[in-house]
Amino acid sequence: MKKKKQLIYILLTILMFNCADQIVKPPDANKNMEDFEALWNRVNDVYPFLEFKQINWDYIYTVYRPKVEAARGDEFYPVLRDLLAELQDGHVYYHTDGGGEVYPYYPQRYFKDRHAYSPFVVRSYFSSELIVTESKSMEYGILPQNIGYVFLSDFHENYLVNEFPVAIEYLRYTRGLIIDIRQRRGGSAQNVDAVVSRFVDSPLEWPRLYFLGQLIPTNPIQPRGSFIYTNPVVVLINGSTFSAGELCTEILKQIPGVTVVGDTTGGGGGAGSNGTIETNSDYELPSGKLISVPTGYFERYDGEVFEWLGIAPDIRVTQTEADIRAGRDKQLEYAINILR
Repeated sequence: MKKKKQLIYILLTILMFNCADQIVKPPDANKNMEDFEALWNRVNDVYPFLEFKQINWDYIYTVYRPKVEAARGDEFYPVLRDLLAELQDGHVYYHTDGGGEVYPYYPQRYFKDRHAYSPFVVRSYFSSELIVTESKSMEYGILPQNIGYVFLSDFHENYLVNEFPVAIEYLRYTRGLIIDIRQRRGGSAQNVDAVVSRFVDSPLEWPRLYFLGQLIPTNPIQPRGSFIYTNPVVVLINGSTFSAGELCTEILKQIPGVTVVGDTTGGGGGAGSNGTIETNSDYELPSGKLISVPTGYFERYDGEVFEWLGIAPDIRVTQTEADIRAGRDKQLEYAINILR
């Protein structure tokens, strides 16, 4: 009996040590410090807005180094979040271990307008169902008095490259068109080109693009498709319009017959490229954690960046959450009145 107890004790001891080795691993403080050093250097080397935003990145190093040293294991994540939030950039994020993206900062204009728009209120202005594309990146239809409407909900992948031509063909004979770019985040320049190219009748230069401080040559936007839509266009924007949505708005503003209505956009002018490791916004830290920090930026046509500044409407029409709760979309109504 005594030998059996000793055997059980030995087995339990082995199991305890094995479990401790497999589950309760000691925190790797050195990895956290390596990640911190790599992140700080990456931002210092590539981030384009440190001077523009008057961020003292050297001082921030001295503030956060002790916090990283004190962090144990996953305690590093809140420090990482707060450190990246210092950039006050809606394009900056990190990936969790589960693969989700965490954005530590959103512009104030986003918070002001995120509930000042509702697709359900928009749909109440139509007498028939809107057409939703297969990717669900866009929906479109025709309002009373033959006014076209298209909502761009996503500039990612190549959805608009493939689906916008179908929508514009459907809306071809409308008397005017509303392009709704409210509540949008980022995406690709290819999708912006797919939209803008259907409204230009001659080549149009892109806003200037810089990576790592160098001006990047770009080919002009060319007219595309079997026809160019030349009737009046109203573009709807608000504080939640962001990144590629802002770029699309800024370019459309240059086209005769286009009027931008709503409120100033969020101000996300940062850009990243998949061309090289240096210009790629995604960056892997020594531990394998992934962060994303812009390495370039777009300017507006007036030479100002639209990071923080945003794109201002031609006609400012403010809208609140109270308007939406009352079932009214004043910005959409204004656009309809312009095109009647």
